[in-house]
Amino acid sequence: MWRDLLPLGRHPASGGYRRFAWTGLDGECRAWFEEQAVARGLRHEVDRNGNQWAWLGDPAEGDAVVTGSHLDSVPDGGAFDGPLGVVSAFAALDELRGRHARFTRPVGIVNFGDEEGARFGLACVGSRLTAGQLTREQAHRLTDGEGVTLPRAMEAAGHDPDAIGADPDRLARIGAFVELHVEQGRALDLSGDPVGIASAIWPHGRWRFDFRGEANHAGTTRLADRRDPMLSYAETVLAARREAELAGAVATFGKIAVEPNGVNAIPSLVRGWLDSRAADQDSLDAVVAGVEKAAGEYAAAHGVDLAVVRESFTPVVEFDHALRDELARILGTDSDLTVPVLGTSAGHDAGILSGNIPTAMLFVRNPTGVSHSPAESATEDDCVAGVLALADVLEGLACR
Repeated sequence: MWRDLLPLGRHPASGGYRRFAWTGLDGECRAWFEEQAVARGLRHEVDRNGNQWAWLGDPAEGDAVVTGSHLDSVPDGGAFDGPLGVVSAFAALDELRGRHARFTRPVGIVNFGDEEGARFGLACVGSRLTAGQLTREQAHRLTDGEGVTLPRAMEAAGHDPDAIGADPDRLARIGAFVELHVEQGRALDLSGDPVGIASAIWPHGRWRFDFRGEANHAGTTRLADRRDPMLSYAETVLAARREAELAGAVATFGKIAVEPNGVNAIPSLVRGWLDSRAADQDSLDAVVAGVEKAAGEYAAAHGVDLAVVRESFTPVVEFDHALRDELARILGTDSDLTVPVLGTSAGHDAGILSGNIPTAMLFVRNPTGVSHSPAESATEDDCVAGVLALADVLEGLACR
């Protein structure tokens, strides 16, 4: 499975992946998922929001156990973020069939669409729509960098954009969702454990900072006469780093758009996107407020106008304690693993769904600690340990 999936969307120059939602490469990944489902005799379906499902048993019976993740990527992302959870889900089912497990609950494998938000700027679109955290009207206003709207992209890929929206009936059939994911950090590498259980997801969000100045000639305009938004932006980037260090949080300006974007032109607009995350809400609020205050002061000093828009936000997510404890019990009793419980500052579909259904997460060790990059990695032995841990969990939950 891994060999078949590995070349899809891999950029030859960077070695990273560019699997963006509702593109041809996304379609290839979706075709791969359907092939894996059909090859195992599972019932494949695509829901109203474009998420893919593979079912063993009838989900209409309710109390289903679901696992899986996503197949899309950030620009030049790594091979493991998302796909490891989907591949491991199919492999865990193969393992359980090899054990001749007797299922007493329906089991589903899911590929959530547009988890990374790389194309339309909003993460977890598929799961947000399903959970009712994103309305059809809001989704229809999403646009990519080329000006293509989400509805137009979905339609081009053969999906009805007018059908999207909350899907409470589908979620009501699910009794538990367990997402396996490569760790995005080095906690497991430092502890020496191949697999961990998630405790909570830090609160996090994305904010757009628009600095508007005045376009002018780079060679003939005196420094004293300039209204250069790039200066305010650059100072704000440094302020974000300072505020994050003070709060023990993280803050990153990782995307920028400049107009008119000419080498010999002073910009009229610099638009930067802030991603910030912290262990608690108060710390996150302090970071963002500090960055906004500094940006306002820098903008005023340079005669630049500033607008700040919060584009997305996810509050702290405490995974279902009973399900988390059940995973710990299963793995502590039925395997030889020592499984630590650890928090994460990365967002996931499991976090989005946690307000609707019991969710939990398993992490697989990433020795580099690097994610959203081609340097992201996991050893084959650790991936196998993750598959076996997931199989044990599914057996404990769905074969009682």
